[in-house]
Amino acid sequence: MTFVLALTLGLVAALGFAGTANAAEAAASGKDLAPLNIELPQPYFGGTPLDYFSPNLEEKSFKPRDPFMAPKDATNLSKGKKVTSSDTNPKLGKLTFVTDGEKGYQNDYLLELGTGVQWVQIDLEKTAEIYAVLVWHFHAADRVYFDVVVQVSDDPEFTKGVTTIYNNDIDNSAGLGVGKDKEYIETYEGRLIDAKGAKGRYVRLYSKGNTTDDTNHYTEVEVYGK
Repeated sequence: MTFVLALTLGLVAALGFAGTANAAEAAASGKDLAPLNIELPQPYFGGTPLDYFSPNLEEKSFKPRDPFMAPKDATNLSKGKKVTSSDTNPKLGKLTFVTDGEKGYQNDYLLELGTGVQWVQIDLEKTAEIYAVLVWHFHAADRVYFDVVVQVSDDPEFTKGVTTIYNNDIDNSAGLGVGKDKEYIETYEGRLIDAKGAKGRYVRLYSKGNTTDDTNHYTEVEVYGK
């Protein structure tokens, strides 16, 4: 069962969301905007309460996420696309789980990578203008993943032309530079990252363990652009 967020642009304007930063940037570029149509998985009500504090931890919100405005012709470019990883022998699941469209909280949809810094990489097959990256690591319980870094590049090795669109590694423990973004608690809504039109063929997502153990997980990643 899924919960479908499909709000019309008129409704969004009526609710006062049209003035969001990403909308303003896109409007300034003369693009026709609409809220992304994001299908959310069923929420899970249970799990062990989170016992974790960090000065960089974002306060958990109990309100639905605001609609995200993007050019009207933006679509999910990552659906069914090839996924590679730093861990070629996952402990649980398959790399294809990352882009197969299944994002339920059950273990049937969960990819588990090894300990330490690990990444998954999506090949969009051609250079794209990316507006948002939506990632679900795990949402069967409250959990925080460490050193979440998301990058875009045309180089599959990520050695040149790299644009970092999210980095919450405030002490550079992952070795990718110091970030200024917040840690966050995983939920069924996933984490929506404003990519601000970054261009590239490949999207790479890093993490380094979580508040439950040192392994890394993905349920789904969606890349919206054109």
